[in-house]
Amino acid sequence: MSLKDSLDRIDLKILQALQEDAQIKNRVLADQVALSPSACLRRIRDLEERGLITGYRANVSIDRIRSVTIVLAQVSFERHSVGRFVEFDAWAARTPEIVESLRISGNFDYMLRVVVSDLHDWKRIMREMTDGDFGVEKIVSNFMMEDMKSFRGYPLVQGDRAR
Repeated sequence: MSLKDSLDRIDLKILQALQEDAQIKNRVLADQVALSPSACLRRIRDLEERGLITGYRANVSIDRIRSVTIVLAQVSFERHSVGRFVEFDAWAARTPEIVESLRISGNFDYMLRVVVSDLHDWKRIMREMTDGDFGVEKIVSNFMMEDMKSFRGYPLVQGDRAR
């Protein structure tokens, strides 16, 4: 049985509610999904143990904390090799300015979200990518002007328009 097959409507309601507000009180959530608080908590723990809930975090307005430039970078490699991808993934994971790294299909191999202080900081990171032994062929940089719709969670049901 796949994970998709093992989720019922209550599990989906719990996941949706936690995506909307990870700080929701268990008693309030239990009322929303028509469970007792203990049964609701058991379900949440089960969803965590099964890897369906991978963490909880706050959305922070970084631009209100410090001056930043957010770069959305598309990166392509000369040759595709698992070893180079693994090395690049490890480098990206230990580079704090890279806050998101996605391996993608299409004309590019990666999409990165990078938070830097300024253009000089971005150029330093680009040099690390191109001077490294990863085989980076091309980097296309896009600078975020305004976040019009931030990620707020996944639509859990196909065709779900309730968001």
